[in-house]
Amino acid sequence: MSKYGFGKTVDYGYDAAIAKVTEALGKEGFGVLTEIDVAATMKKKIDVDMPAYKILGACNPTLANRAIGAEASIGLLLPCNVVVRNDAAGKTHVEFMDPIAILQMVDKPEIAALANEVRGRLDRVLAAL
Repeated sequence: MSKYGFGKTVDYGYDAAIAKVTEALGKEGFGVLTEIDVAATMKKKIDVDMPAYKILGACNPTLANRAIGAEASIGLLLPCNVVVRNDAAGKTHVEFMDPIAILQMVDKPEIAALANEVRGRLDRVLAAL
């Protein structure tokens, strides 16, 4: 998909995708800390219409605690962003920030191991969709 993310097109609508990804994240120990409705914000702030687009800020507290313990400033790279969006044709996409790509900026073996663990969990979330 890209150097910094992975995902897939799903066979159900936007609202169902948000519900399904939130549920699957929960099964892997992630909660959704933030929801940014990009489409609504663009409409409100600059009067631009765009297809549905939401950024979910997902966090696994146990893994986040380990990351912060290893690198105090790592919060700049957290939480794991998940995008649920529709394209112009109405197809729904679910996309995940790749923690391996993002966390490689932190040059510590314990962070690399953590990034691999997070990626494995996110891969299972993706497979559940």
